[in-house]
Amino acid sequence: MARICELTGKRPGKGNVVWRSGKAKKKGGIGTHVTAITKRRFLPNLQRVKAVIDGEVRYVRVSSQALKKGLVTKPAPRTWKKEEAKPAA
Repeated sequence: MARICELTGKRPGKGNVVWRSGKAKKKGGIGTHVTAITKRRFLPNLQRVKAVIDGEVRYVRVSSQALKKGLVTKPAPRTWKKEEAKPAA
């Protein structure tokens, strides 16, 4: 399943992990050098919440920023009770 917010369209970002070795010049060394660069992903903070969409209640995957901004309308708490199971005849 794609890690995409259904309301804002926020998706994973790209970046790098940079490995350095050596001692900084201002600390008395000869300077730091990059020894490796590996790719990494910045994933959005997605939450699965119940929301009212087009008049019906369903689960959506939205980012936490969308929740903080108030873009999600939560459904009203359920008031009706389930029917009791009828005894077998």
